[in-house]
Amino acid sequence: MKRFGVISRLAAMAATVSLVSLASHDAAQAFSLTIVHNNDGESDLLTGDDGFGGAAAFVGEVNNIVDTATTDDVLILSSGDNFLAGPEFNASLTDDVFYDAIVLSNVGYDAIILGNHDFDFGPDVLAGFITEVDSAIPFLSANLDFSAEEALQDLVDVGRIASSTVVEKGGEQIGIVGATTPNLPFISSPGDVVVDQDVQAAVQAEIDALTAAGVENIIFVSHLQGVDEDQALIAELTGVDVAIAGGGDELLDSGDTSNLIPGDTPSGPYPTFVQDANGNDIPVVTTSGQYNYVGQLVVEFENGVATVIDPGTVSDPIAVDGNFVDAATVTAVTDPVQASVDALEANVIAQSEVALDGERNSIRGEETNLGNLIADSFLWQANQLAADFGLGEVDIALGNGGGIRNDSVIPAGEITEGDTFDILPFGNLLSVFEDIDAANLKDILENAVSRIELDPTTGETAPTGDGTGRFAQIAGFNFEYNPTQTAIVIDVDGNITQSGERVINVTLDDGTVLIQDGQVLPDAPSVSLAIVDFLARGGDQYPFGDASFTNLGVTYQQALANYITDELGGVISADDYAEGGEGRTVVTNAVAIAPPIIPPIVEPPASESVPEPGMVAGLVGLGLLGARRLKRQA
Repeated sequence: MKRFGVISRLAAMAATVSLVSLASHDAAQAFSLTIVHNNDGESDLLTGDDGFGGAAAFVGEVNNIVDTATTDDVLILSSGDNFLAGPEFNASLTDDVFYDAIVLSNVGYDAIILGNHDFDFGPDVLAGFITEVDSAIPFLSANLDFSAEEALQDLVDVGRIASSTVVEKGGEQIGIVGATTPNLPFISSPGDVVVDQDVQAAVQAEIDALTAAGVENIIFVSHLQGVDEDQALIAELTGVDVAIAGGGDELLDSGDTSNLIPGDTPSGPYPTFVQDANGNDIPVVTTSGQYNYVGQLVVEFENGVATVIDPGTVSDPIAVDGNFVDAATVTAVTDPVQASVDALEANVIAQSEVALDGERNSIRGEETNLGNLIADSFLWQANQLAADFGLGEVDIALGNGGGIRNDSVIPAGEITEGDTFDILPFGNLLSVFEDIDAANLKDILENAVSRIELDPTTGETAPTGDGTGRFAQIAGFNFEYNPTQTAIVIDVDGNITQSGERVINVTLDDGTVLIQDGQVLPDAPSVSLAIVDFLARGGDQYPFGDASFTNLGVTYQQALANYITDELGGVISADDYAEGGEGRTVVTNAVAIAPPIIPPIVEPPASESVPEPGMVAGLVGLGLLGARRLKRQA
């Protein structure tokens, strides 16, 4: 694969010095920089119920930092996931205005990294979004090739999308290199954007090109799904001075939590230092997302080496508490988005007799009643529309836990249209595969449970690793699996490189057994399957291969809302959707049992005579005698 991007060598030294010492340095050799950063804004544009966050307060906080900074200059960076489907982004779709683009422009970023959610609506929507952002702001990623997507490549050609950029701060050049998670093809919808899986090589090449051009100060900004992945990558790089991570939503802090939102607990120090390939200590930072925090890292650059200034005082995340609010953002963004969301939340569509569990680790690791409700809605909606598309009855349905986003237990009581957007925010469209054979279904279910592990202490299942959104919530059948057995392995091209042995039994609701003791029954019928188009196209590595599917033209959120109102009559009963589910997905300690090997019956050739019974007995006796002799010899 061709290399895209440019990368160089790392230099960084971790130390703590007093901010006032900067005055003693020769400005021609040393300069100080306030690096303002955030990640995973994800269209969380409104202030939360706790009074924290919100786009207008975030812009106000950034403006205050810029206005009061005592360093030579300020650099503002985003680490990706700049918008996300949901009720707030729905306001953009309804009003035909990218409200998130207005926010990014008002913040005044020097560079923005492309995250996986930025591709959720496809390349054309992303291209349209970028064109609505201030044209002075570049979007970066060194390991993506856009040449097969015309709208995005047009932006590459004019410099709006690049592998890296160079900005001048404090009279000095700062090189900024970006990177995007290599998991992009199966966790989002990048179309024909090519993702270089060798992130290290792509980033290092970009750093090397910058340093060869005389740029000494290098900041690596990435969206690799977690700060741990950044730390592992830094250990293989040279030439980076500062690293800023995104995608993992971790909260780092110096240890004095008085600057944090009450109840938030840091997962590590701000900054965290990691040794690069040359043994230099590189500061790595990130923040919790949703516009709740502004990261503020103050560094001094001298002779290509960055020194962190006062961690825990001037260098620390800042909670967005509403003390500074940007009035222009309130008018242009907050007010219209709030009006749109209020309309959704005012529309009560049901009463639930039971709390509905959509917490992230539940929905991605076990059957839940909310998951059952969603899967049932897919199956019901698909059957309502099947005849219109010339399809027969749809047998089963499944939805991936990663597409269920409310991350909460919804208490019993009113369910609004806004709740359905919170639960299922993406633009995923319900689709149907007409002919999935049982062997393919087994691989599909093997993939669904491939990232589940069993806690040896509690015996409970939990998602692990990246890509855990693939766990399936199901309807129309039940299945048993053993998470201690061999998991299926699928490569980035969709090829199964290791067969799974976790799925033990699969039975349709009508009693038809498809898989028993880990084996596909020879007479198992094919089934028709309702699923979202994201998975139908291979999202979360669902192995459908080249099988064709029919798009039903209704979003998964609409399917849920329609099912609740039309089929359930606005009542989600405790009998139908009891807490803990109803045993559709069961963890077992059973293992696959190989079918017995039955030797074929060999008929003697017609030309040969069949021995007489007495002769057969004699031959058997000779055989036993020979066996006894062999035993004595052993």
